[in-house]
Amino acid sequence: MDSNKTYYAFSREQWQQFHGKMRTNNITPQELAQVKALNDNVSLEDVQVIYAPLRHLIHIFLNQYQQEQEALADFMAQKPRHVPFIIGIAGSVAVGKSTTARLLQLMLSRAYPNYKVQQITTDGFLYPNKILKQRGILNRKGFPESYDMEALLSFMNAVKGNRPHVVIPKYSHQVYDVIPDEYEEVDQPDILIVEGINVLQLPSNSPLFVSDFFDFSIYVDADPKLIEQWYLERFGVLLDTAFTDPDNYYYKFAIGDRDEAFQMAKDVWRDVNLKNLEQWILPTRSRADLILHKTHHHLIDQIFLRKF
Repeated sequence: MDSNKTYYAFSREQWQQFHGKMRTNNITPQELAQVKALNDNVSLEDVQVIYAPLRHLIHIFLNQYQQEQEALADFMAQKPRHVPFIIGIAGSVAVGKSTTARLLQLMLSRAYPNYKVQQITTDGFLYPNKILKQRGILNRKGFPESYDMEALLSFMNAVKGNRPHVVIPKYSHQVYDVIPDEYEEVDQPDILIVEGINVLQLPSNSPLFVSDFFDFSIYVDADPKLIEQWYLERFGVLLDTAFTDPDNYYYKFAIGDRDEAFQMAKDVWRDVNLKNLEQWILPTRSRADLILHKTHHHLIDQIFLRKF
């Protein structure tokens, strides 16, 4: 990655010097375990070294954003409106976006006890499997055409407009589908974290992009070979937890031949997830304000901060 032109590049050791003085005992090992995604790896040291400086950087962006909103209201001789600060988190399947999103939600809630901090994933805006099958694109789940982008953009517009009680469909990785008649509610948050593989993409047929609503954006990055390894490790964990639940999408794989199941997972990675990463997700990396680069064992070894 050519970072010299657009990004400042920092090692883990350099990054931790940037306002990282946050007591890790504010977050317990039990809380960290709750926010950690399947087979992800994050430690209290990571909270101190990586996420405390990141929380402070977001604080700077948030303060600037609030000042801009006040200045705009003053220009129009109006009272300042409540406009949520929105953070977008992008990256490949299995790279650890969910852990980053949930950990930031926890840390920002602690930093701003009087703020409502919510977090959602764009998985709920995937078309239901029934529709994907009807359109013959079930094998392209996660690609741009598998999302209801109009609904996602309407949601973002409603949240940014401070509309109360905005609902989004619930998605279950256990059933591998949107859950009928189940919803999550986003109700006038002060900070909203939106996590998904598609949040920095630019659909060509839309006058608006999801990223237009973001006030700060993060891309979680890693070598595709490592992401494949993490994807397969996660698949193994899903098999180990699915064999007692016939309603679980992975049950049929869990009770079958394990070698065949892993071969299927490798095929899915090669034919679906890797292609999606190379064609649609990775090209959005350069649009992020911050890039967290991971190496072996999910260790964040480099951080890239956009210069302008």
